[in-house]
Amino acid sequence: MNKRDYYEVLGVDKNASEAQIKSAFRKLAKKYHPDVSKEADAEKKFKEAQEAYAVLSDTNRRSQYDQFGHQAFNQNGDVHGAGGYDFSGFDFSDIFDQIFGAGFGFGGGGRTVNRRTRGDDRLMRIKLSFEEAVFGTEKDLYLEIEDNCDDCDGKGGHGESTCSACHGSGYVSSEQRTIFGAFMSKSVCNKCGGTGKTYEKSCSSCHGRGRKNVSKDITVTIPSGVDTGNRLRLSGKGDAGENGGPNGDLYLEFIVDDHPLFKRDEEDIYLSLPINFAEAALGTKKTVPTLKSSIKLTIPEGSNTGDKHRIKSKGINSEISGRTGDMYVILEVRTPKTLSKEQKKLLQALSDTDLDDEMIKKYNKLSK
Repeated sequence: MNKRDYYEVLGVDKNASEAQIKSAFRKLAKKYHPDVSKEADAEKKFKEAQEAYAVLSDTNRRSQYDQFGHQAFNQNGDVHGAGGYDFSGFDFSDIFDQIFGAGFGFGGGGRTVNRRTRGDDRLMRIKLSFEEAVFGTEKDLYLEIEDNCDDCDGKGGHGESTCSACHGSGYVSSEQRTIFGAFMSKSVCNKCGGTGKTYEKSCSSCHGRGRKNVSKDITVTIPSGVDTGNRLRLSGKGDAGENGGPNGDLYLEFIVDDHPLFKRDEEDIYLSLPINFAEAALGTKKTVPTLKSSIKLTIPEGSNTGDKHRIKSKGINSEISGRTGDMYVILEVRTPKTLSKEQKKLLQALSDTDLDDEMIKKYNKLSK
């Protein structure tokens, strides 16, 4: 027979451990399982990997194979050496039950159909004003989700009885004959769809699905301090689970509007404060808005554009991070566009003033 070496099939050496053999088979099974793979020869490679694993995962069969090779197992079940194995009645679905969990047998899909399955999560994007994000708020939300059908309690029908085809297991076994003997495999029961139950009448409300789209209104409390891109998880507010499984979650993702004056950096806020030449030179007091009220800020004489004044604890009090930020006032000395004659004379006199600035001294020295 023109057969590949079992170790080569699994991609392991002859000294591979049981764990390495199992890991190699797991990778191949995931790659070539006919229910998921799109490759043309996937089924052939899948069966080849099954056969190799069936031998190498068993201590006795592996020993026989190491001694006699493929001749240890021939079409008639004759064995070179005692205790040989002809694969008759071997149920490969048991392998998948051990490695992937119950129900992953050949032809059985990816998981047990009637197991409790958590519902899908939902994502909703919410626009907030700057103030709503800073201080927190309550929002009334309109949701469209999948929920269990009220008319049939999520079962999909009325007049429940145990499936006569699978006797309530959700699976049926089938036999495949090859040159190695008879292979048993499990597949999802076509009559009940794997639920193990059948119904006299399908539910007209959900059309047999057990779930239907519903609309809900909920009120959500949004904590202070959220920012654009932040997400809030609402546990159990997503789609309903299957077979009594829990609901998924609802995630709210926030998009926060800009503020006309304040700029935000996490919990800190920044305010650009325009002042004129005289205020910068002589100093002044300015009324400055904060998030909640206004304060008086002293501008010292000789101030310049870019000077920064920190106002402690006047930033955002965030429930998200648990800290309170600061407020920073950045000075911006503005140049007037129009001046009266008197103002020009005053500025001309000011231009003759020695500013006693080190940078200006260096500039004047180099420019002579």
